[in-house]
Amino acid sequence: MAQGFSLADQLFNEETVSQIANEHAAAIPGFDAEEFTKEVIAKFPDLSLTERMEWIADCLEKRLSDDFPTMAGQLEAAMPRELDPSKTDDDFGQFTHAPPGYLAVRHGLENHRERALDLIYENTKRFSMEWPIRPFLNRWPDETLARLKLWASDENYHVRRLVSEGTRPKLPWAKKLDMEVTTPLPYLDILHADSTRYVTRSVSNHLNDIAKTHPDLVVETLMKWRDLGAQDKKELDWMTRHALRSLVKQGHVGAMELLGFKADAPVSLKRLDLAKDQVVGGEALEFEMELEASSESPVIVDYVIHFQKAGGKVAPKVFKLKQAVLKAGKAQVFAKKHVLKANATTFKLYPGAHKVVVQVNGKSLGEAVFDLSL
Repeated sequence: MAQGFSLADQLFNEETVSQIANEHAAAIPGFDAEEFTKEVIAKFPDLSLTERMEWIADCLEKRLSDDFPTMAGQLEAAMPRELDPSKTDDDFGQFTHAPPGYLAVRHGLENHRERALDLIYENTKRFSMEWPIRPFLNRWPDETLARLKLWASDENYHVRRLVSEGTRPKLPWAKKLDMEVTTPLPYLDILHADSTRYVTRSVSNHLNDIAKTHPDLVVETLMKWRDLGAQDKKELDWMTRHALRSLVKQGHVGAMELLGFKADAPVSLKRLDLAKDQVVGGEALEFEMELEASSESPVIVDYVIHFQKAGGKVAPKVFKLKQAVLKAGKAQVFAKKHVLKANATTFKLYPGAHKVVVQVNGKSLGEAVFDLSL
């Protein structure tokens, strides 16, 4: 793709739409691939990524049967080969194969639940159905959860991942779930021992979501899994770190201790020096700190910048710096250059007094103030 093309243009263009058209033309008698491609492409310049997926579903819909079970059969017949079963990670599938999920919700949610779930089951082997499954969880929680219980032990790892990813409380860009966030935990108990990173990463992200409201429960769950010994130790260690990342930033004592870092570690901040106390937006905040421990101590060293916001409010944001082991009586120096992007689209800077705080194993040890100008 030429430089400057949007993600929507990279994922949805004449080539990828022609692929969809040819797949359906090969499976559905009378499907005009050329006409479909022209109709879809004509409207693309005005549409975002998600709008393009819905538009493709619209254009498919008018060429398929009005009877949903028949429509589902047509969509399944046109599906490409399943994603490579020999892979174990980073195989999300092509966004061009998202439309069957839209059609499953539109035409199957109310009167054809079971057939729609069958369609979602087949399509998630080609493209993740984590978004379409959620309306079914809200409309038919018991029936859909019964399906997910079966899918948690499915031979296809994309199906197993859907059980975790589709029920995440904080799934990005997805419809909110009505059920209690702890409801899927029995399925995570099964999936935590999965042999594929694609599944265990989802489980870890799921626990990180739950930690927003039930931090102690997440720690207890990880301790339970450790005691069960059903997952490879190295993999479970990785999962634990990934699942606890938000709690570590918050300095949650139980999370720290599970990772082997004591909140009351005998560590002191000997000094915190800023390169300058006047920083201009776009420049880097440079600082150096010196830490010392009275006994050997594993540490997670973070720094927290307290940003000025509109209306005089302050927003602290935690950043990772270093994981290390401090030797008894031996000072160790840590340095950082943090660029304060003045034109960032996701986080707007405001001028005024700011401060940077040193945080070790979740405990604040000292701070320094600097002034930001734009």
